[in-house]
Amino acid sequence: MKIFRFFEIAYLAIMCFFVYQAYEEWGKEDSRSILYLCFAAVAIFMFFFKRNFRKRFDANNKDNN
Repeated sequence: MKIFRFFEIAYLAIMCFFVYQAYEEWGKEDSRSILYLCFAAVAIFMFFFKRNFRKRFDANNKDNN
């Protein structure tokens, strides 16, 4: 399904945004930049989790047809 691929790409975009925000905040306030890096790590985890879930879902749909 195409909607699942959209959300995979959205998680990558969110990850890029948080990495950029962490880079911008690095010298100003370290605790906030670390928080942004944690959010980026969660976003990349969600990308791989959703991709794995989509692949299993697609494989199950092919087997059932």
